[in-house]
Amino acid sequence: MPQRELFLGLMSGTSMDGLDVVLVEFDAAQPELLQHRQYPLDDELLEQLHILCHESTGELHLWGCADRRFAEFCAESVNHFLTYFDISPSAIKAIGSHGQTVRHQPDQSPAYTLQLGDPNTLAALTGIPVVADFRRKDIALGGQGAPLVPAFHQAIFSSFDESRVILNLGGIANITWLPGTPAGVTGFDTGPANTLLDRWFTACHPNHEDDFDRHGAFAAHGQVLDDVLAKLLDDDYFKRPPPKSTGRDDFNLKWLEKYLGDLSKFKAEDLQATLVELTACTVAQAIKDWLPERPETIFVAGGGAYNPILMSALKAKLPHCGWHATSVLGVAPQHVEAMAFAWLARCYMHRVPGNLPAVTGASRPTILGGLYLP
Repeated sequence: MPQRELFLGLMSGTSMDGLDVVLVEFDAAQPELLQHRQYPLDDELLEQLHILCHESTGELHLWGCADRRFAEFCAESVNHFLTYFDISPSAIKAIGSHGQTVRHQPDQSPAYTLQLGDPNTLAALTGIPVVADFRRKDIALGGQGAPLVPAFHQAIFSSFDESRVILNLGGIANITWLPGTPAGVTGFDTGPANTLLDRWFTACHPNHEDDFDRHGAFAAHGQVLDDVLAKLLDDDYFKRPPPKSTGRDDFNLKWLEKYLGDLSKFKAEDLQATLVELTACTVAQAIKDWLPERPETIFVAGGGAYNPILMSALKAKLPHCGWHATSVLGVAPQHVEAMAFAWLARCYMHRVPGNLPAVTGASRPTILGGLYLP
């Protein structure tokens, strides 16, 4: 019998809508998602994270505090998760912790990416080995450090029967091209998705119980502003060939103001509808421009999979593709990325490279992350 291994995966993405914790069991075949929960960030920590995404005074002190606080939050979430599901910490081989990205600048000189959530603190407070800091080794080898999830997509979602795209609609949208053969896999960030939609919605609804446009209801009441859309689509990022990656430090409300000026001159719901169309246009154009052929099927992961207005806009751009959520492949859309970091932790423990140079632009495959013991 092959040895079975349990790993935890922790993921808090660009949207900062909460920490996803998943328990994944690995054997010689496919990984299996056993349990999952999401833990919301408290308002004070969330505010600190938002501040750190942009230049400000006192950044080093704030970084040091938030680095520890986010790690403590992750540890509290893990300990609650294990208690809730009656799992012994000793049963877990390692935690794969992505950390919270607050800066991602792979095109600077020198390039860098910053994820906070001190893995030493996480290991000490849970008593479980932690694998973390997955992105910087790839950047050290000349890569973008992102996206990393395409290697996981290739491992569990590839099919020899059809060409596929895995589209992740998180804070940033990214695609993975799975051509149906082991060679030729690629992927990259196409541009903004939920990060702009969420930030504009919360700016317009500061006291709303949700910090996102649930089911796209706000956007559904707006009209796409074609002249505004044309200005936004003129951004250089959308024209650049891959490999490329981006983050909320590039796409934010200041980015909107750079192109549009005073945002209050627009009907709020019209701008929301236009941002939906921006995501749909940039995803569709990236698929048409940078993939060798149109995929037969597109499988959608991330929170955007639950936004029917966004999904309708995407399907209208690529009507000849089959569209499905990743749940039909066995993994619910909201769990794919956390599961990927459990998988990357296992890759580290087995000394298996976790990056795809064809995706990130790194000079070679490499083992990602570092090990932090309790």
